[in-house]
Amino acid sequence: MKLHELKPTEGSRKARKRVGRGDGSGMGGTATRGEKGAKSRTGYTHRPHFEGGQIPLFRRLPKRGFKCPSSVDYNIINVAQLEAGFEAGDVVDSEILKGKGIVGKKDYMLKILGNGDISKALTVKASKFSAVAKAKIEAAGGTCEEL
Repeated sequence: MKLHELKPTEGSRKARKRVGRGDGSGMGGTATRGEKGAKSRTGYTHRPHFEGGQIPLFRRLPKRGFKCPSSVDYNIINVAQLEAGFEAGDVVDSEILKGKGIVGKKDYMLKILGNGDISKALTVKASKFSAVAKAKIEAAGGTCEEL
């Protein structure tokens, strides 16, 4: 085999489709764009997020805000509120906080954050604790129970 005898594999090199070069080529006339319609015309560009005439996503979403169904809502309490509202040795949970009016009526999960200081030993039952809040409660001699 010599260099001048080398050829590409059969079928690996395909000729470019030359459209709009007369009816005899088989691709003249409409130049494979079909007849009429926006896509057949020169200069056509479609809008971003165009969905082919279907009502687009941004129009299907509610107009007065949108709430993601997988998001989780929390009632948030700071350590300073626990210090002010409870005595040493008390047990703190969602029901007690609702009874005292510290959190709202909605049945959200409870999260304790670490803003403020605490000096009383409390037993706090909540869904989540920030690392700072957990450290402050345990440093004061209290316990944190995650539900």
